[in-house]
Amino acid sequence: MSVHAYSRAGFAKGTNELYNKARAQYRPEALSHLRYALRLSEPLNIVEIGSGTGLFTRALLAHEEWRAVRSLKAVDPSEGMRETFSKYTTDPRIAVFEGTFDRTGVESGWADLVVIAHAFHWCLDYEGAAAEFTRVLKHNGVLALIWNHEDRDAAQWLGQVRERVEQDEKGSPHWRTGLWRQLFDAPSYAKSFARAEERTFRYNIPATLDEIISRGLSSSRIVNLTDAGKEVFVKDVEEIMQRGEGKVWIEEEKGTFEYPHRTDLVICKRV
Repeated sequence: MSVHAYSRAGFAKGTNELYNKARAQYRPEALSHLRYALRLSEPLNIVEIGSGTGLFTRALLAHEEWRAVRSLKAVDPSEGMRETFSKYTTDPRIAVFEGTFDRTGVESGWADLVVIAHAFHWCLDYEGAAAEFTRVLKHNGVLALIWNHEDRDAAQWLGQVRERVEQDEKGSPHWRTGLWRQLFDAPSYAKSFARAEERTFRYNIPATLDEIISRGLSSSRIVNLTDAGKEVFVKDVEEIMQRGEGKVWIEEEKGTFEYPHRTDLVICKRV
């Protein structure tokens, strides 16, 4: 199965509790927009590829507009991620499988929705993935790519923190590079999907210095560092936050400030 080496190391067994704790929750308005795009009322079959620790799955199943879910197959190549998913995500409608974008193991024509949450930038084979999406989805089904991430352009300090995280990325893929858009050029995608629709949701959540550090440490780029490298990273982030350029306080006495985020949703309809 095709798994990026940096992803395999960064999300290996034993690295996933912090990821589950530090990452932001998925916004209800983005889930509502996706539900409207699906335009189906009957109970739904969903495949989530790169299901990780279950952050997206739990948000989806808790949303009042997503009550009509018959079955959800959660697919992820990481044993550690699957174990953490199963620890925190309990629902009789869910089954967890090992798999990748290009090899899900799901039967043909089973899914009303294939969703990939904050993971598709790790894709290595766009044609293989497009062919798999085409195979698994029903006609008129939906492929949804969604990213929930820090809005680096909304505050100077956050842009500086992201630059520090990416100092250690060593060429690992990221949403911002846009390489994932090669999916749209894959022959199987062009033959089987309508033009993609894109929507961005921007918002702030409250955060503290410790939460900013934890979010950085949960990045696969930082997980792969030595302990000494992580200590340097934490010190650098503390210095950035001490300067706090563009920081907007919520309750300064409690150390909470605005933490800008964005959710990018791409909806691709199977024809």
